[in-house]
Amino acid sequence: MTLEARGFNILLAEDDEDDALLIRDAVAEAGVAGTVRVVRDGAELLDYLRRSVAAETSADAPCPDLILLDLNMPRKTGLEALAEVRADPRLVHFPVVVLTTSRLTRDMQKSFDLGVTSFVVKPDSYSALVEIMRNLADYWLRIG
Repeated sequence: MTLEARGFNILLAEDDEDDALLIRDAVAEAGVAGTVRVVRDGAELLDYLRRSVAAETSADAPCPDLILLDLNMPRKTGLEALAEVRADPRLVHFPVVVLTTSRLTRDMQKSFDLGVTSFVVKPDSYSALVEIMRNLADYWLRIG
């Protein structure tokens, strides 16, 4: 079964409920078939990923095809979680796209130093968010 036939599994690490809802809606409006699962911080992200690779077909934690990662989260920040993902041989292969409000050069540079796949600043408009989700899906899910 192809990736598109079964639907994509997107794991969103986002602590802001409104942002998470907007991103879920934008993914759906962009025509991306699949599921967006939300974790609220970097610690939950790592727990989810470790469960998914341990079971490989876990119903409650299927392996994500793409991780969307906010940087500013409680308990464990996006940068801290990214560092752990890239240091773990079981998790290093997951594509991770930082999706953040931060426009700081140091956040972008640190993300790339830690091995992020891509860095995207959250747009100011919903239509731009839909376009970003469409482009991410086209590149990372359908082509990549």
